Amino acid sequence: MLFGRFSEYLQKLEKTASRLEITAILAELFKETPKSEVKEVVYLSLGVLAPNYDGVLLNLAEKMVAKAIVLAFDKDSSVVNDLYKKEGDLGVVAQQFSKNKNSNLTVGGVFQKLLLIAKDGGDGSQERKIQLMAGLLKSLDSLSVRYVTRIPVGKLRLGFSEKTIIDALANHDKETQIKIEEAYNIRPDIGYVAELVKANKLENAKPEIGVPVVPMLCARLNSTTEMIKKMGEVSVEPKFDGLRIFIHFRRKDNFIKIFTRNMNSIDINTFPELLEVGKFIKADEVILDTEAVGLDPKREMFVDFQKTISRRRKYEIEKNSSEIPLQFQVFDMLLVDGRSLIGEPYVRRREEIEKVVVNGTIFKVDENTLTSDAAVIKKLHLKYLKMGLEGVVVKRAIGKYVSGRTGWNWVKMKEEEGQSGRLSDTLDCIVMGYFTGKGKRARFGLGKILVGIKDGDTIRTLTKVGTGLTEEMLVTIRKRLDDLKSKEKPKEYEAQKDLIPDVWAIPKLVVEVTADSISVSTKHSLGLSLRFPRFIKIREDKGINEATTLKELKDIAGLQN
Repeated sequence: MLFGRFSEYLQKLEKTASRLEITAILAELFKETPKSEVKEVVYLSLGVLAPNYDGVLLNLAEKMVAKAIVLAFDKDSSVVNDLYKKEGDLGVVAQQFSKNKNSNLTVGGVFQKLLLIAKDGGDGSQERKIQLMAGLLKSLDSLSVRYVTRIPVGKLRLGFSEKTIIDALANHDKETQIKIEEAYNIRPDIGYVAELVKANKLENAKPEIGVPVVPMLCARLNSTTEMIKKMGEVSVEPKFDGLRIFIHFRRKDNFIKIFTRNMNSIDINTFPELLEVGKFIKADEVILDTEAVGLDPKREMFVDFQKTISRRRKYEIEKNSSEIPLQFQVFDMLLVDGRSLIGEPYVRRREEIEKVVVNGTIFKVDENTLTSDAAVIKKLHLKYLKMGLEGVVVKRAIGKYVSGRTGWNWVKMKEEEGQSGRLSDTLDCIVMGYFTGKGKRARFGLGKILVGIKDGDTIRTLTKVGTGLTEEMLVTIRKRLDDLKSKEKPKEYEAQKDLIPDVWAIPKLVVEVTADSISVSTKHSLGLSLRFPRFIKIREDKGINEATTLKELKDIAGLQN
């Protein structure tokens, strides 16, 4: 497919905000795309070159792209910068300078050139990247220039995500959609999955060492009786407040790779405890699902989440690891010696863990109690709360490993059963922007943040939050959001006209919020809001795809008395 033809589709996508229209346009695009280029088309429609976990980035800042435009079209830098200040979009700037009407470059050809730019590193790489980018812009037609220019600076954003692409690939076939979603959960590479769809080989999706799996998540219930009613026999386990870590190990080449719950790769040297993981594994290949919990060596107790997550810092690793050693609580296993366990019942996966994992100083297999008695769950829940843990995780004994919060396979309970007047759990909300401060907060330039909840690919406003923000946190959040500043409301957002923040932010930052209750609201686009919301913490370990959804919020609201 010629890239110019692909750009015509991107233009159609840019001009519509309708989810149905976007899906229909993408379906038409994928139908026209040959099997040999569908991966590249899918990646570039999202403005990326690979799945996030691969870490393939162009590393071209706006100033470098501006220099590439100057070089490509032989313009004075002041002219380019002045026009950029006026338009606020380097893609529009480059398009105005481009005079080419046609180009013979294909999608695959453009993709390879961008990949070459991304992989260039070392001395002099910045200048080479600018030269390569300039050459690419010069060889494209003007419409294509518009979109290719936006990709390095992360501004392609056409208002859809992998979920919409899955809908388009399924093309209204519900059975196919379920199969695509299952394949994506096992291999969260939307380009790879698109290739499987084109080849009609979705059944080939299997977990693989070095490739993350979309994590299974806990639903929320605050009634032990309801748990037994919905789940039958269950395994009751302690809920730790740590960092979700997936450990991939292959013995033959001592391959060790670790991922967070939002499928980001972490440098193994950050967690030196795992450098000799093979000593504690009685298998040649495993994928373990664990919770890394920081320990206080002096008091022989667990530290709080903020101290645990500090272990992710890339500096002072030796000092941090001695001050806050980690213990990895192993609670699931997805693959062993090339055999997938995802479709196995939980009790079977648990048996495999007991056989494979050496219980000791690094790994601790979660204690568990099998029961069909609600009173036992309640007793254990209170026990773990008194120990300073977060309560219990309850798992259906015959449940498969199902990514996301589908069904009642895993549930958590973090408060005392039967409480009223408070949320049964905290919420993970997406920060949409902020309001400048007044009074004492004026000097911070931030008074409240506007947070929202995902409804499909749309992010709708839920509440403003100011309570709970310390002076230190005001400074931190202001800096984080200024780095994410958007001149216009992001396309994914839906907000009422009388609820517009002073500064919009692209959806990247997730924060944990609590409140007294959930109430109906006409002010917020979600139709719901929070009474007396309070900020708890930034969720560094969560991406926006793991934020609380509208369905989950409604479930929580239904629990309120």
